[in-house]
Amino acid sequence: MKYYLIVGEASGDLHASNLMKALLLEDAHSEFRFWGGDLMQQVKGTLVKHYRDLAFMGFAEVIKNLRTILNNIKFCKQDILAYQPDVLILVDYPGFNMRIAEFAKQKGLSVHYYISPQIWAWKENRIKKIKRDVDEMYVILPFEKDFYENKHNFPVHFVGHPLLDAVSNREQVDILDFRALNNLNDKPIIALLPGSRKQEINKMLSVMLRMVDKFDDYQFVIAGAPSQSLSFYKQFIPNDKVAIVENKTYDLLSVAHAAVVTSGTATLETAIFKVPEVVCYKGGAISYQIGKRLVKNIKYISLVNLILDREAVTELIQDQFNEKRLEDELYKILDYKIREKIFDDYYELETKLGGKGASMETARLVIKNS
Repeated sequence: MKYYLIVGEASGDLHASNLMKALLLEDAHSEFRFWGGDLMQQVKGTLVKHYRDLAFMGFAEVIKNLRTILNNIKFCKQDILAYQPDVLILVDYPGFNMRIAEFAKQKGLSVHYYISPQIWAWKENRIKKIKRDVDEMYVILPFEKDFYENKHNFPVHFVGHPLLDAVSNREQVDILDFRALNNLNDKPIIALLPGSRKQEINKMLSVMLRMVDKFDDYQFVIAGAPSQSLSFYKQFIPNDKVAIVENKTYDLLSVAHAAVVTSGTATLETAIFKVPEVVCYKGGAISYQIGKRLVKNIKYISLVNLILDREAVTELIQDQFNEKRLEDELYKILDYKIREKIFDDYYELETKLGGKGASMETARLVIKNS
């Protein structure tokens, strides 16, 4: 079968690439055309646009780039019609993908959505469009199945979280080799994960780096996103005290002692690697105030706390994300008693995520329901 996939960020590239591998295992003749990234390109098929050219974060940024976004949507529709796929697979990225779903459904295409838009957090009225435009929905968070089926009478497939596959399938890293390859010393590592988009890195990294001189017994290492250049990160670092590891976030987390993480998928990845973390978020003042009024009935911003339905990891949001609070919370997660409690919460989290095999389960359901 011919598949057209649309991804808008790094995490989607990861999960879509694993789904493509699973589809090939089920059907070796699968053909792919996609909007995505390097990982998808390494599997098979034709890359139409890279996600780094699609990532606009926040209301102000979207408005500023509205013409580009609208042109991308127009081009995507034309490209889908020209390709005539058997199945359209949309991966998260709802602002863009919901528009494409409506168009594709009107054209009689089979529309499958992998990794649901977070309508349980905001824009719950999108359920009407999802019911109208999406043939099959594959959800990865345990509470999403109840949300869709019991609250909105829309059947979905809970397939488990694909991060468990991504983490378990990676090659193991020897900490001594990792230190040697990246010119690191023998101090315990505190990983800094400031996000993948320039806007969020600009907001987050400078505060994170203020911790370096406060924790002399540790070394700080930045997880460089594949969408950003080494020179971009270096502008934030005034000396050689901080290392940058490019495009090796999982390797870094596998050897890290603690982490400071920008809210997003990385908070869950850090938890799966059993690394105690402080979760941080700071957006533009206008975007944050608008978002705060739109998000309803959500107590937490990190996936770890949302899934466990309690504050298992500390969240420093907006004004709380400051030098003093971050220093205090970082000291806490270095304390062995607090770390033991965090580890217990992480093991419970992994159980709730449903185990491994999300990519293969989704691939089988896509083929079955197409």
